[in-house]
Amino acid sequence: MKKIINIIILLLFLLSITANAQIDRSKAPEPGPPPVIRIGDYETFTIENGIKVIVVENRTVPVVSFQLTLDVDRVLEGDAKGYVSTAGELMRTGTINRSKQQIDEEIDFLGATLTTHSRGMFASSLTRHTEPLLELMSDILLNPTFPEEELKRSLRQSRSALSTVRTDAGSMVNNVSSVLLYGSEHPYGEVVREETIDNITVEKCREYYETYFKPDEAYMVVVGDIDAAMAKELITRFFSDWEPGEVPRHNYETPRPPEGRRVAFANRSGAVQSVISVTHPVQLTPGHPDAISTSVMNSILGGGVFSGRLMQNLREDKGYTYGARSAISTDRLVGRFNARTEVRNTVTDSAVIEILYEMERLRSEPVEDETLELIQNFMTGSFARSLESPRTVANFALNIERYNLPEDYYSKYLERLNNVTASDVSEMAQKYLLPENSYIIVGGNSDEVAETLKKFSSTGEVEFFDPFGRQVEQSDHFIPEGLSASAIIENYIDAVGGRENLENIEDITIEMEASMQGMSIQSVTHQKSPNKYYSSMSMSGNVLQEQIFDGERGVIIMPQGRVELDDEMIKQMKLQVTLNIELYYEEMGFELEFDGVENIEGKNAYRINITGPGDIKRSDHFDPETGLRVRTTVTEESPMGEITQITTYSDYRSVNDIKFPFKMLQQAGPQAIDMEVTEIKINQGLSDELFNVE
Repeated sequence: MKKIINIIILLLFLLSITANAQIDRSKAPEPGPPPVIRIGDYETFTIENGIKVIVVENRTVPVVSFQLTLDVDRVLEGDAKGYVSTAGELMRTGTINRSKQQIDEEIDFLGATLTTHSRGMFASSLTRHTEPLLELMSDILLNPTFPEEELKRSLRQSRSALSTVRTDAGSMVNNVSSVLLYGSEHPYGEVVREETIDNITVEKCREYYETYFKPDEAYMVVVGDIDAAMAKELITRFFSDWEPGEVPRHNYETPRPPEGRRVAFANRSGAVQSVISVTHPVQLTPGHPDAISTSVMNSILGGGVFSGRLMQNLREDKGYTYGARSAISTDRLVGRFNARTEVRNTVTDSAVIEILYEMERLRSEPVEDETLELIQNFMTGSFARSLESPRTVANFALNIERYNLPEDYYSKYLERLNNVTASDVSEMAQKYLLPENSYIIVGGNSDEVAETLKKFSSTGEVEFFDPFGRQVEQSDHFIPEGLSASAIIENYIDAVGGRENLENIEDITIEMEASMQGMSIQSVTHQKSPNKYYSSMSMSGNVLQEQIFDGERGVIIMPQGRVELDDEMIKQMKLQVTLNIELYYEEMGFELEFDGVENIEGKNAYRINITGPGDIKRSDHFDPETGLRVRTTVTEESPMGEITQITTYSDYRSVNDIKFPFKMLQQAGPQAIDMEVTEIKINQGLSDELFNVE
């Protein structure tokens, strides 16, 4: 018995030696074949009026959703840019059978979701509510009324949203990118502006709906606790009255990359960081033979993975930013490459250098096998996880139908992905990364950054744009010889009514309506010479804040409590609330510096830098023709760092022979407040009791 045990031990020992001899642990094992992915089943059919229906059955939860997608061409909107998206939004705000309130109440009662947009709609509910949901969805689709009041409300919100663009460098870069990449004769090159919003009408919204909402251009994707037979019966019952019709088709010239590098800049006064975009158009349609290889190439560069070269270079190595990524998109009309990051002003040009370097390195140097395998594994895992959602299967089916993709396009995706080689990556980089033919678009502080970017431009010049993508010329305004800051201030004093009239103001009351993010706020301000101040802000009759300053002491009163101003705040308050402080700059110790001409909202303006007591940095801009102030920029320290507040003035009107701006846009960071004066009263004999801080 002992002998048998020894033989078994010996055999096990020999087997272990053999196994170890066959494995070279210094080398990574060869990757196995890509996993076989089985895309979930779906069924398709077309009802009589032309709606193409895709059904993905999923019985795991008692929920069903309906996604309607119109396969129509993009539309040039011209001087009413924004009306297409507005039309889609308004569809949900009223029908011939229901008001917006009734629609909202029914959706809430069903516990459902229902949204509309310019190219379709989406609705979802528990299975037991399917029929009332479809009845509501059908009414909205077939019978919209586009109520005038709802349009006005929507346009108010749109104008309010636009006001934030002037302080958001990222939005500025987006607008300039659209204009440069695609041009004004392409639907992707149009930008929503205040003047285009003013041209949006109910008639234009209705015209878009009546022209493009046709069932023979529609796909209905049904996902959830429903089978194809039931889906067909319901879709036919609720949507067969939708009448087909011919939909116009549009052809646009395909945008091309620039012949050399072009540098564009959108100024964000006072910004301490720059938003950088290196971008150019690419001709890459959905399902293109290069699409998968290009996606691998972009992932290596910076396509959403932390190991991307842009992230490793700009964040991990240089410490310039929290994030740097790239994207390359497919599109029927034209795709786009975009590398983007946000960095502090002092390293803006250095960050551009590194982005261009990484683009060129991927073009000229073979990618390492380990890097390629890492990206392929990551993309394989992401794809496999996405299949856990039935909606992914539905979207795959929709793409196959819309773009005429091979039926096995997604089932063979992983096979194609894992067949991508280092040579393929280099080929895609050379074809789709164009560092020498890109737009370098930066949003930030032109005073600190713009000059450093000239070296990247093929022409040696930086092109300047306003926040909405309109090109502005560098100022060539004639400056009178000997023009000084003091002279500009005197011109301003004369323009608003003269020194004598301003000195005669003993007190002033200004009432305003303000709008922020769709909310309406009422404001009342009382000032009494020389520096007494009271203000209150309220909403719907409820006071949000009061601020009182009697010339020596100050207090802020809020619902949460009362805050006494400290010595430093009092010092700043005396300066900020002095009535017509421009009259007293010299005697109060302010220093004024004329800093040339700057383009403000497409017009030249004299810029004056103002420094004085306290830590506030201020610059004022004045119209050379009228002498009136058009903008004030104030930068001050806060516990969160420097905060820049920009106030733009317009619509000057005369009150008691003195001109006041009746419209103001105040911006601080991403927040913007539209303010409109409703009434100004001068020398009403305000009592000192109004400014009592006790």
